[in-house]
Amino acid sequence: MPSFWTYLGRPVFYILRLPVRLTSREKIVVTFSSLAIALYGYDQGMMSMVNTNQSYLRTMDIDEDSPVVGFIVSVYYLGCMVGAILASALADRKGRKVSITACLVTSVIGNLLMFIPGIYPWSSDSTWNGGSLALMFTGRVVLGFGVGGIDAVVPVYSSELSRDDARGCALAKEFQANIFGLLLAFTLNYALTWFLGKKDQWAWRVPIIFMQVFPVMLFFIIRRLPESPRWLISKQRLDDAGNALAGLYGEAQARDMLEELHNAQKEEADQDIGYSDMVWGSQSHATMITVMGQFNQALTGYGAVSVYGPQIFELLGLSVSEAEGVTWGNYLCYFCSMFYAWARIDVDGRRRLMLWGSLGLVICYCFLTYLGSKSMGHSGGSHSWVDITGSIVLYLSTAIFGVSWLTTVWLIPTEIYPNGARAKGSAISVIVWGIANFLVTLLTPIGFNNLKHWLFLVFAGTNAIAGALTCLFSPETGRRSFEENQTFFTSAREEGAWMVRNVAGGKFLKMPPKEEALDDPDGEDVKSEAAKGENAESEDAPAGGPSERTPLLQSV
Repeated sequence: MPSFWTYLGRPVFYILRLPVRLTSREKIVVTFSSLAIALYGYDQGMMSMVNTNQSYLRTMDIDEDSPVVGFIVSVYYLGCMVGAILASALADRKGRKVSITACLVTSVIGNLLMFIPGIYPWSSDSTWNGGSLALMFTGRVVLGFGVGGIDAVVPVYSSELSRDDARGCALAKEFQANIFGLLLAFTLNYALTWFLGKKDQWAWRVPIIFMQVFPVMLFFIIRRLPESPRWLISKQRLDDAGNALAGLYGEAQARDMLEELHNAQKEEADQDIGYSDMVWGSQSHATMITVMGQFNQALTGYGAVSVYGPQIFELLGLSVSEAEGVTWGNYLCYFCSMFYAWARIDVDGRRRLMLWGSLGLVICYCFLTYLGSKSMGHSGGSHSWVDITGSIVLYLSTAIFGVSWLTTVWLIPTEIYPNGARAKGSAISVIVWGIANFLVTLLTPIGFNNLKHWLFLVFAGTNAIAGALTCLFSPETGRRSFEENQTFFTSAREEGAWMVRNVAGGKFLKMPPKEEALDDPDGEDVKSEAAKGENAESEDAPAGGPSERTPLLQSV
């Protein structure tokens, strides 16, 4: 009779064979970007149940309610911050592909360091005289170096290959893969805990080492990917850029594309942008929007729900085992909500989704506060209306977050910077995300141990703040080229205004009509390479929304 490990090996073998099955260049790019983003989601789902495994806690020599549990999770985000800086610098100097490859190697090393603490003597849960905890901390930081770099570079790489009216759709699909990674990790954790129990070391070690599947697949796929033509041209490697374009786009069209990209690069050639310019120089306004977006996403509170899902559901009166099962369903709902997200993000726009999302989350968290107070008098046994209603509302809040806040704050930084600052802008986004999530994941265990259900009310207040800041300062960047979005900051400087309604007559409060987006609204020649050919292609676009095909892959 086949063992459990045989059943586990079959999907692993299929996944490892996936790169061989990919023949379309478009599918290769989309698959690579999605798997790279899924790596981050897997870590979130992995740690949510590792934190409650008794063998893991004995090996680390800590209690389940110890603040150290939260610190082990949160220190990873500090590593992400450093990794983002290093990876973005490498991406600008050596190329997007080189940077991503280096990050994959780093993540493999960090994952192995997390796997081996206390593994010998076998089944002893040895603390190695404190060495197990130290090694776990080290592994979390090193893994953060790799994943933080991937989070910084991959959105830039993907955005540089995407059409102006489909960037949101493409990135939303990649972040749906992020949630798939989270769902996969939690499912594996849940299955192993059910088969082996919470006291078995392999119930926490196997989910950790399974993460290696992602880097292995990515190593196979990255060899078949093109370098970003924008980056190649920025380094005056015109022959290499031409070869990359010809391999993907055909010789005739590659020449036109190369000329357009080269002309766009000439306009930025005199800009030598460093991190000082990003913080208080020419790009400070764009950086403010980037920083605000990531802090606003952290203020929604969903980082806590994704990492500490079972503990959050326990606040509604569910038992530990029930909370873990309901958490799995919540992640599945999260994944499904992203189908709506990638269908709407380029239709409704980034700004509108975030505003409505904040309002929806405020209502949900206020209701959860009320339900949490009612659950305090529930003694267990049969389920009450509080348990059921609370779980439904938390499912709804998860879906709202997925549609409105997950993708948007990662997408905007890739759309508002010039070519020479785009990787740095994405790195700053990851840095701020790391700081914000470090604080959230560190403080959340303290919050639900002391505030109990009142933690939901805190999240309601922080969502209101996030919505207000977005309304005042975040411009709509959808359905505009990179160059067109630069006119927002030019107008803001000339008019001395920061509030969106006061810049350029308020035209960045919403997306331009689709027919307008194909032309420069100011009559200036600031079109991207994708915009010039879209009139001829619009008739072939799917009726359900913008095409996800990239400008470099439209003829594939």
